[in-house]
Formats: sequence, C-alpha cells, structure tokens
Amino acid sequence: MASSYTSLYYHLIFSTKERKPLIAAEWQARLYDYIGGIISHEKGRLLAAGGTTDHVHLLASLTAQQAVSDILRLVKANSSKWVNETFAEQRKFRWQDGYGAFSVSFSNLAQVKRYIAKQQQHHCRMSFKEEFLAFLQRHGVAYDERYIW
Repeated sequence: MASSYTSLYYHLIFSTKERKPLIAAEWQARLYDYIGGIISHEKGRLLAAGGTTDHVHLLASLTAQQAVSDILRLVKANSSKWVNETFAEQRKFRWQDGYGAFSVSFSNLAQVKRYIAKQQQHHCRMSFKEEFLAFLQRHGVAYDERYIW
C-alpha cells in the first residue's frame, strides 16, 4: 500500500486546576474556538467542544503523526496563556496536569457530539468527579482514585 489512511477520533476531557470554576460563560465559546485553532494548526480538527465552568470535553480528529499527549500539552499550555493574556480577571487560570483521552469510533461521532453539547444539563445530575470515574470504568481504564484528584 503506497499511502497510510487513518480514522482517529478522540473524546478528550480535562479540568481547570483544582477544578476551580474559572471558565466564564462570557468567553467559553471563544476558548473553544481558540483550542480549535491550536488543533487545526497541528493538522487535526475540533469536531465538538463543551463543558462547564471547571472542565472541558473535546471531540477531535487527530493525525497519526502526533501523540495525543503532545497535542494536549500544546492545547493546555497555549490556551491557558491566551486566557491569562486576554482576560485580566483570569491572571491565575491554569489547567489540571492530567487528562482523559478516549477513542471514538466513526459510527459513534454523532452520539458523542450530542453528549458534549448537553454538558450543562448533564452536570445538573452528575458531578464532574462522578462523570470522569464513570468514563474510566466504562472504558476499562485502571486507576487509583488517590492519584486522580
């Protein structure tokens, strides 16, 4: 085969430092646009973004040439710098060190987009902590809760 073909979709989840409610509704959409620009610059595509004041969910298509950890390092470093420089009241904005990255099949993209779009309603019923632990369990990821929070 002369070429390589991939279909790599990821549901990416990460929170603000100490899960503080720092993401204001007034600039949340601009943050997602900025993150989309970072992913695009790395030859990926942001398909959906959503979240609450303390965490984000991204659905992204990434290339095989970039490691998920490298993309997330760039996204988190550059977006936190942008927030701090753009919004004076957010001079101490930071992301938590870790993240969740879950593969998504092409056939489930629409379902994940709907899930991400309904984050505000979803978190009226479930905390971020409960949600994240459920993701780890559903995807068979071994974890020690002492090191998650």
